[in-house]
Amino acid sequence: MTPHSEAGKGDYAETVLLPGDPQRAEWMAETFLEAPRCVNRRRGALGFTGLFRGKPVSIQATGIGVPSFLIYAHELLNFHGAKTLIRTGTCGSLTAAVRLRSLVISQSVRGESARSGQVFGLYDAAAGPDPGLLARALQRADELGMEHHAGLTTCSDIFYHPEGRARFAEAQTLGALAVDMETSALYRIAAHFGARALSLLTVVDNVVTDEQTDYAERQALFTDMTRLALDIATES
Repeated sequence: MTPHSEAGKGDYAETVLLPGDPQRAEWMAETFLEAPRCVNRRRGALGFTGLFRGKPVSIQATGIGVPSFLIYAHELLNFHGAKTLIRTGTCGSLTAAVRLRSLVISQSVRGESARSGQVFGLYDAAAGPDPGLLARALQRADELGMEHHAGLTTCSDIFYHPEGRARFAEAQTLGALAVDMETSALYRIAAHFGARALSLLTVVDNVVTDEQTDYAERQALFTDMTRLALDIATES
């Protein structure tokens, strides 16, 4: 066990999908995994392990934002021996061209500030997705006919920011497709531990058009993203 998980050694697979929402983690496990078992309930951050096409896969909720995310990612990598982390999260689109409900594959990421996604500079090396996972995700998304976009994303530590949407101007000028709150941390900590990582994000709101999905439909929105994550996790 760790301070934040009741799971023991061997309870998590080497490949872990990382949604933020515990309810999403539970839905993903019950919908897609064979014989899923709950390995963590501590603090409501649900974690599950099961099989996908005969291969072990885990799903662990990480909460909201970098501090919460890094706790679970660190313990998975440092204590539980995880080798591959795939974020299955949500994002806000920063351009009208990236429509609601489409998928964004983070090909590179920049922090909203010098500190964003670093936690006081502990993980300050530039980092990005695993090339093999990225290539497989792009190929498989094309094969499945999924509406998807790959490119730069930005990572923010603050949801309710005093500057509002104006804070995204620089990122938009640089061509950022979307914003989330965890991807920079994912890529940095994976690089620190020598693990593979990829961030897949479903667009649930659009900063430019003010559109947003209803929370009630969000589990159904994640079907394509989850299938893609499981495909690349078990075939790469």
